[in-house]
Order: sequence, then structure tokens, then C-alpha cells
Amino acid sequence: MSTPSAGKFGMVFPGQGSQHVGMLAELAASFATVQATFREASAVVGYDLWQLVQAGPADQLALTHVTQPLMLTSSVAVWRVWQQQGGRQPVLMAGHSLGEYSALVCAGALDFASTVMLVRQRGEFMQSAVPVGTGTMAAVLGLDDAVVVQCCAQASNHEEVVTAANYNSPGQIVIAGHVAAIERAVALCKEAGAKRALLLPVSAPFHSPLMAPAAAQFAAVLAEVAVQAPNIPVIQNYGLQSSSAPDEIRRNLVAQIANPVPWVATMNQFVDRKVVQLLEIGPGKVLTGLNKRINSTLETIAINDPASLNQALGHIAALG
Repeated sequence: MSTPSAGKFGMVFPGQGSQHVGMLAELAASFATVQATFREASAVVGYDLWQLVQAGPADQLALTHVTQPLMLTSSVAVWRVWQQQGGRQPVLMAGHSLGEYSALVCAGALDFASTVMLVRQRGEFMQSAVPVGTGTMAAVLGLDDAVVVQCCAQASNHEEVVTAANYNSPGQIVIAGHVAAIERAVALCKEAGAKRALLLPVSAPFHSPLMAPAAAQFAAVLAEVAVQAPNIPVIQNYGLQSSSAPDEIRRNLVAQIANPVPWVATMNQFVDRKVVQLLEIGPGKVLTGLNKRINSTLETIAINDPASLNQALGHIAALG
């Protein structure tokens, strides 16, 4: 006899970094919903997102005010296909940084078209918060979290700061801050025994205190956007809780901009709630790869083409 938790599955939504030229082409060839979703978003942003995604150039896709709407649109398109194919509702959702907006749209807390514009503005605010060349990010591999945090504290001073930005998996932390402070922290992490510590090709120090101006601008815009209680619980990055209160959801979204993404702790919430299967909704397999290192027993399937969609439908049906 199956246990009550046997059928529990969750969904996770990727953020920036999973985009690539040509993504979702196979899924779009099989399901008209994909391009229809992109047409909705294109009407909001004022240019053809699908054409840009399929033809590039890649450096245009990497601009944060472009990446954010197109990643949101991609995940919503996959979610809609999942629903049309009879896919069941998950018991829990979460998204990595920007992916939290995808989760909230799919859970019914945010309107899709409004959120396309919202994340475009979020990207613009985040990019303009720090002059280009002033801040950056780096990935640190192979050190305990506490050691990385200590190195960041040691590398910071009154004028230049660096802090942990993404707790992606055990032994993988992304740090963010002023360029000079990042360079000092990278050197300290290497001295402390990091397997790798390298600068990332990003244009701003996301999820760091340097994003405070962006958070303030974003709060004013978000205040004008309707937020509903989600139909499916969404674990928010900031606070690590699911909320049904619109004002609390807003506060957490604003705070997320200048605070770290605790992805390991987020995935542990899924395990604590007896979730046994995860689906990654959107392009790429970044979160699937991270989850293998966070908890190898929590199987994750990334849905981004017809084959993976059919695999996921079969797995979830088998859960009972």
C-alpha cells in the first residue's frame, strides 16, 4: 500500500543563465502554445521575443532586461503545455531568483502579461543600480559556506563590499560585490583551499547590498501590480516560506533583489515536505544539475522538449 507522500511532486523554475539561442524550438514545433505564449509577451515588450530567442545573437539574450522577460515567458510556455497535456498540479513550487516570478505566475499569484513588464523593469533597475565595471560576481567551488562567508568579510571594507549571493549547492557559492573586493575574496578563497574561484561574465553584482537602489525603485513599481494568493504554495527565496498574503509576497520579492538566494535551503524544504520528484520547468538543466549535488534522492526531470515532457508525464503518472 502506498504512503500518503508517494504521489508528492514539486516544480522548480530556472533563472538567468539558462537561456540559449534556439531554446524550446522542438517543443514549439509540437505545441502551438509555445509560440502563442511568446506572442503575448512580445506584445508587452514591443519586439519579437521568439525571433530573438531562435536567431540570437546570444549577447542580446544575455542583457538582463531581455533575459528576464524571455526566461519568464519560456517557463510559462512549458507550464501551459504541461497543463494541456493533462499534467497534474504539483504540491509545491519554487524558482531560482528570477524563476520565482515564473513560479508565482504559474501558481496564479501574478498575471502573466503584467509580470512580463514587471521583470523587464526589474532587469533595468538591477542593471542601472551599479555603474558598469563597478560590481561583478564570482563562483567559488569546493569550500564550506562558512569559510566563503569569512573570506568575504575579510575582503570587505567601508568602501568596498563582497557578500554571498547564491547558495547554489554544497560546495558551490556565488559571491557578489565591488570588483576590487571580489578580487580580494577570490584570492582569499583560493588560499583557503577552494578548488576553483573565478569571475563570472555578468554585468552587475546581483543579490548583494549594492542592489539596494534597484530594490527601492522596484518596490514602487510592484506596489501597482495586482498580487493574488497562489493556488499552489511557492517557497520564496527571501524568507524561505510560502505565503498567501499579497503584501508579504511583495515584500519578499523586493527583499530578494539585494539578498542572497538560499537554493540549498529551498530544496531542503521540498525534502522536508515529503516531495519525492521534481520537475524543472523551462530551458536548460541548471537546477537539475544543482539538485543532484544537493540531494541525490530527489530525482529531477528538466522539461524543455517533447521527449522530456513525455518522460515527466510518465513519471508523475506512475507516482499515483
